[in-house]
Amino acid sequence: MANRRKKVQKAANKHPKLFLALAIIVICIVAVIVVLYVFEIGPFKRKDKPAGNLDGNVTEVSDAELSIHFLELGNKYTGDCTLIKCGNTEVLIDAGSRQNSAATIKDYVDQYCTDGVLEYVIATHAHQDHISGFVGNSVSGGRTGILYQYKVGTLIQFAGTNATSQIYNNYINAVEYAQSQGTEVYTAKQCWYETDGAKKTYYLDEAQKVSLNILYQKFYEETTSDENDYSVCTLLTQVNENKTYNYLFTGDLEEEGESSLVDNNALPEVELFKGGHHGSYTASTEKLLNVIKPKNVAVCCCCGTTEYTSNTDNTFPAQAFIDRVSKYTENVYCTTLMIDYKAGTYESMNGNIVFYYKREGEGGVLKLYCSNNNTKLKDTEWFRQNRVWKG
Repeated sequence: MANRRKKVQKAANKHPKLFLALAIIVICIVAVIVVLYVFEIGPFKRKDKPAGNLDGNVTEVSDAELSIHFLELGNKYTGDCTLIKCGNTEVLIDAGSRQNSAATIKDYVDQYCTDGVLEYVIATHAHQDHISGFVGNSVSGGRTGILYQYKVGTLIQFAGTNATSQIYNNYINAVEYAQSQGTEVYTAKQCWYETDGAKKTYYLDEAQKVSLNILYQKFYEETTSDENDYSVCTLLTQVNENKTYNYLFTGDLEEEGESSLVDNNALPEVELFKGGHHGSYTASTEKLLNVIKPKNVAVCCCCGTTEYTSNTDNTFPAQAFIDRVSKYTENVYCTTLMIDYKAGTYESMNGNIVFYYKREGEGGVLKLYCSNNNTKLKDTEWFRQNRVWKG
């Protein structure tokens, strides 16, 4: 080795201009490779780009292979309703926030569900801000609730509950009506153990590249005084040529439930996470976030609402939630902004939030479209006045 170095040094001393030229060529080649990689040119072109980086538009949403919609619900109350569309298959997760939200939900869903069929419906837990839209209001000729207005293929619901409310009893009646129309009804526990015809995984496309997966957490089998911890948890997985996208939905699962979720599932890093419990300080714990490392977070809430607390730091989305999520992403979006809870006034923050996958060239991109604007939460005036970004 020493002799080889001496020979190289001798040759360099003998032909200094040649060696200088070779060195310049090598440097130029390296520089070109770096430029190609940074700007994704030629062989270094990446077929999939990070989620949330590209603004989309409503026209593209309609043509997308897969879209995930977080709905505004037409009143001052915080609640959840998520529509997933894959080809001609639609999934609805929850239908809050109040019974009068049913009409708002239907008006929106009808833009994407044109055959009157929801192939899958998931009711995460028995709180009214998640199930009241399934019930709806009584009107001449019937009810406005989602379970009355659509033909539902499969309904997956919470395995446990402590609920005794009237809205819960009305929900049970709506489920029984759906069953009478041919809907298959299972609990998350039945799905996990694949009993009575239930499945752990449901494919949303014929190619079986998009799957809806029921995850396990211990409160499918154990009792708890916290109704939120009965929440059904699902992972939507999309397999593409060069990348797998994962999207996580945990309802209102709280700290103990999230801990069980992490302990009992091989959770992947996710492109999108529906912020736990509307961005509450009691959910989206570090144990969960450290595993899933979300690139984008959608929060279904009225920012600053005093519906549940007057403690400014703990109104949705809470400062503690922001502190934890900001370690992983600045791409946080919220549906609605509370103006005055007592007066019942509110307005759109981002509005309806839609993440969708669009084919482009040899690969595809995950895009974001919001009906009001695509402003990140940390860049809003409400945030500047009420929260601190520590990311």
